[in-house]
Amino acid sequence: MRYLPLTDADRRLMLERIGVNSVDDLFVDVPASARLPGPLPTLPKHLAEFEVERIIGGLAAKNLSAGACPSFLGAGAYRHHVPASVDQLLLRGEFLTSYTPYQPEVSQGTLQSLFEFQTQVALLTGMEVANASMYDGATACAEAVMMANRITRRGNALVSGGLHPHYREVIQTMADSTGFAVQALPPTISPVEEIAENIDQETACVVVQNPDFFGRLHDFTALAEICQSNGALLVVVVTEVVSLGLIKPPGAMGADIVVAEGQGIGNALGFGGPHVGLFACKEKYVRQMPGRLCGQTVDADGRRGYVLTLSTREQHIRREKATSNICTNSGLCALAFTIHLSLLGEEGLTRLAELNHAMASTFADMIAQVPGCRVLNESFFNEFTVELPFPAAALVDKMAIVPILAGVPVSRLYPDNPELENLLLVAVTELNQIQEMETFVQLLKVWL
Repeated sequence: MRYLPLTDADRRLMLERIGVNSVDDLFVDVPASARLPGPLPTLPKHLAEFEVERIIGGLAAKNLSAGACPSFLGAGAYRHHVPASVDQLLLRGEFLTSYTPYQPEVSQGTLQSLFEFQTQVALLTGMEVANASMYDGATACAEAVMMANRITRRGNALVSGGLHPHYREVIQTMADSTGFAVQALPPTISPVEEIAENIDQETACVVVQNPDFFGRLHDFTALAEICQSNGALLVVVVTEVVSLGLIKPPGAMGADIVVAEGQGIGNALGFGGPHVGLFACKEKYVRQMPGRLCGQTVDADGRRGYVLTLSTREQHIRREKATSNICTNSGLCALAFTIHLSLLGEEGLTRLAELNHAMASTFADMIAQVPGCRVLNESFFNEFTVELPFPAAALVDKMAIVPILAGVPVSRLYPDNPELENLLLVAVTELNQIQEMETFVQLLKVWL
């Protein structure tokens, strides 16, 4: 039995209406060599429910998840503890099933949560205004570059070598389709002086990351001043949002636009998603900000209410005036962020950040004592780069057998750069234990 709602007569009527003879005619643009002549022979036609569960469970068991063993993975996605109350509150029907708040008069709860989210993001980043979330940090970064292009009316983006390579690739993808140029510096810890030397009168923005891809911390105050003197905007990227509980916020450095990946607060790793993008900027640029902006007002009786102050999607306004196409309601991940951060509070977030840094510092000291290994960072938050005497990917493969997820080989993200193949990114959060670190170091000494 096939669970299709349409009868053969329904399908014939639909095909006649659009002027084709068969369903196959709808796929004539796909080369015949790329089309299957029939169902895949390796797939059974049907299975009982318990059989499907058994097969899917077996496939899932082939994965080594970050929650199933000691994990030192980072490089843009971080394993933090998410309180059970976060998921429990998300299960409430008014949150779990809500859609985009087109009608503010019946969407007050959704709008209020987004307003609170914006307030938290603005406070975290040290910026004047924040929007009601983006898809993730990488796409938010690309949107920031396009926003800078609109503001400056320039078409070149200067990308630091310390920016996460996935973020750089997303920027390049948007550049290829929208027509702006990207100048990406080599994958190194680019000092401010090196970045500044590449700024010219065609530079719309400079994109930097803090902590950067290699984990090092920077103060971009001087770079912000250089950008301002050259008419360019400074875009600061943060991939580990928990770091904002301890380090100097980008707004205090003079950033014009701040984007961040908010996954580390309220959202589990989830095998790569979904994530939540944070976006904040100076108030004078708010009209060019992508996404939507929720505001607080009062009704005719003076009671507090919430509205969509700005909505930049082309469905609401003329397409040529739209600044972005943020179409779906990704508010559930933003709500998870808001709930978790509300539970932490300012003091709790600071303590969490301090714990992350302390644990990472302990592990860095332990690794630095291993002969042949060198911690390259002079500064870091909870992630640092280790130089090994052999390819880092080999260590990761050996550790996975133990099993320990030892970190991310830089070569995995820069496969064409042999100079980086011995570098390993190691992240430590509040979930790591001293015993795990000791086991890691003992195995490292054996394999050296």
